[in-house]
Amino acid sequence: MTDPRIAIVGAGPVGLVLALRLATLGIPSTVLEAAPDISEELRASTFHPPTLDMLDGLGLAAPLVAQGLVTPTWQVRRHEDGARAVFDLSVLRDDTAHPYRLQAEQWKLSRLVLAQLARDHPGTVEIRFGAEVAEVVQDADGVTLRGAGFDPLRTPFAVGCDGARSVVRRAMGLDFPGDTYPETTILATTPFPFREVFEGLSNVNYVWTRHPAFSGTFSLLRVPGKWRASLYPAPGESIEAALAPEAVERKLQAIHPKPTPYEVPDLRPYRIHQRIVASYHHGRLLLAGDAAHLNSPSGGMGMNGGIHDAMELAATLAPVWRGEADAATLSRYTRRRRPVAEREIIAQADRNRARMREADPGRRAAMLADLQAIAGDPAKARDHLLRSSMIAGLRAAAAVE
Repeated sequence: MTDPRIAIVGAGPVGLVLALRLATLGIPSTVLEAAPDISEELRASTFHPPTLDMLDGLGLAAPLVAQGLVTPTWQVRRHEDGARAVFDLSVLRDDTAHPYRLQAEQWKLSRLVLAQLARDHPGTVEIRFGAEVAEVVQDADGVTLRGAGFDPLRTPFAVGCDGARSVVRRAMGLDFPGDTYPETTILATTPFPFREVFEGLSNVNYVWTRHPAFSGTFSLLRVPGKWRASLYPAPGESIEAALAPEAVERKLQAIHPKPTPYEVPDLRPYRIHQRIVASYHHGRLLLAGDAAHLNSPSGGMGMNGGIHDAMELAATLAPVWRGEADAATLSRYTRRRRPVAEREIIAQADRNRARMREADPGRRAAMLADLQAIAGDPAKARDHLLRSSMIAGLRAAAAVE
């Protein structure tokens, strides 16, 4: 017998927001998560204005803002002299109720969603941690999921919010074409107060440097109580060597020299990909977030795009689940979300990465001058921020039938 609950594989922010949005529409779900609890590993930490608008509609924006850092500006900066282009999101005040970025770790949103589900939707959403899905099989009438930590589950639809190695995507028989960038990013956290030593630093800073400890760039992103520094191996330096404590210390000292060693409580290396599936749905199986698309983290659009997927998917899936719309309606989800991911998220993140990887001082100077000119012109700044804050892409998607 088919359980009416929709199965959601993955309890990251995308899967949990999907479950909550479905619950507000009266649709029950079961969330299956292989891990024993919400992961608090170093992952996404930037929430863009339209994402906060969406979360506000779910009652989550205000409590999330209370746990994060309101960030009204972000910048591209030259390390040697502090020259910078500063983008002020207040120019978006007529386009969004949240004209700023919020810096908060993604697990904080996940915890808020869990609390709200328990308080407002008891019984509607079932969360099963320690439930690792190994097999997903669909037929004309439903989907069967099997694995460890749960009894076989029969459901009308299954959604893969289970990341780059998605078992749901494999069950759909879809390739995940794209590229893996050659560099490895080393994400290190430190409580050192960089704003006290660098004039005009924002909470989000993408920085060019000529220091030999780096391969041309680093970034500094602030979250409550600490800074996240994205570091890269120097030319010719292996990732193993770059991860050694003395190498991480050398890179942080290159950002700002100080007489005592840096405290580095967290360290995580990761590779960067740009990939996208051909379709976000196949029959009764659907994908959202990293299971469907991967992009460079430059610009902080990956998690945000996944949350946007979840909101669109809930709106599309609800009438189909209720029997008010034909299953063919689900194709609209791909038509709306895939082009946004391809053109507005993956391509834009790739351009951001390429800009910060530029090594030629003359080219950097020209790029910085162009960015300063855009930032200094309110109309141009608004157009630029509508794209980089993901508002333009959402507006284009909403127009797709």
